[in-house]
Amino acid sequence: MRHALSRGRATIPHVSHLRRASPYLFAGLLAVTGSLHFIVPKPYADIVPDQLPAPYALVYVSGVAELLCAAGLAVPRTRRPAGWATALLLVAVFPANVQMALEAGDRSEAYRWGTYARLPLQVPLILWAVSIARRAGSGGVGQGRAGRTGSSRRT
Repeated sequence: MRHALSRGRATIPHVSHLRRASPYLFAGLLAVTGSLHFIVPKPYADIVPDQLPAPYALVYVSGVAELLCAAGLAVPRTRRPAGWATALLLVAVFPANVQMALEAGDRSEAYRWGTYARLPLQVPLILWAVSIARRAGSGGVGQGRAGRTGSSRRT
């Protein structure tokens, strides 16, 4: 394994290390945000679009969904379906992010800018979830330790 410093020069972690860590990093992000739905639900309830009923119930349901996605991304056997579920979840909550930006008019300028800046950030998050699902490939649910089915015979 490479050290952070090699002959006095900083090195960038090898891409394979980042790819291996990627599902765990995203799982950590989802675990934090999912937990916040229960710790401080009001800010989330405030951004539920008015057309939807029971904002607090929806906040708790989306918090549970984020925690389930986090758990699924952390477990290699469930990583593929969890990656797809995470991408779908991010698409599903996008209207709440739009609502948040639209209703930020009476807040500080920095807050308003933040709500609008957050909208395009959904795209790389969705792409990140999709890339995790795709990389999990055939190693998804029901696959063996090596990600293969059937005979262990080599060809």
